Amino acid sequence: MEASGAKLLPFYIVIDASFSMSGSKIDSANKIIGQVRDALAQNPILTDKVRIGLVDFADDAQVQLPLCDVLDPSLTMPVVKPRGGTSYVAAFRLLRSTIAANIKQLKADGFKVHRPAVFFLSDGAPTDPPADWKAAFADLAGDKGYPNVITFGVDDADAHVLQALIHPSKGEKQMRMYLMDKGEDAAKAITSMAEIMISSVLESGRSLSHGESGIKLPDQEDLPPGVTAHAADDDFV
Repeated sequence: MEASGAKLLPFYIVIDASFSMSGSKIDSANKIIGQVRDALAQNPILTDKVRIGLVDFADDAQVQLPLCDVLDPSLTMPVVKPRGGTSYVAAFRLLRSTIAANIKQLKADGFKVHRPAVFFLSDGAPTDPPADWKAAFADLAGDKGYPNVITFGVDDADAHVLQALIHPSKGEKQMRMYLMDKGEDAAKAITSMAEIMISSVLESGRSLSHGESGIKLPDQEDLPPGVTAHAADDDFV
């Protein structure tokens, strides 16, 4: 059992696995964990600070990669396969139970745990009734160990829904939403969004190693082409 008392920062990458993600979009999404692993391999000192997990969702939600050190040589890379609709309720409920269980285990193993971050990627609107997904998200965001939620939208993702999922939505540590620019290729946009996720993982890990706290997100001028950042109070069409 590890009992170093070190502080860890968990990241959950949550990928829409509905049928609309079939083809090049899911192919790009499936490369994200490998890209995160490669980035951390070049910055191995940060693996003492961060843990990565992967959840996908369609009609149901599944933990495809339990929270882990992605440089573990025994790790088998997950493969997300499209399989159904777009239940945000399933994603939020699974995230809530998974995060709670992970935090409990990490603390039992002797770690201190920073508030987790969720990177939520979707290409469509939720198929759940609005009252249901709003209630499920309120339960997730209302927990004592609530995660910071950063949303990513491509193709037919409902920008107003994703904007409502930014959490915290205000204050000094407010999170953001990243949208594919109109006319961009969705698969390429997902690759660009992976760059944003990787930048956040690395910079947040470095911040933690220097005794600071909080999720670090790239500034607008540092974003890859084809993606635009928005705050929770931004007005846009």
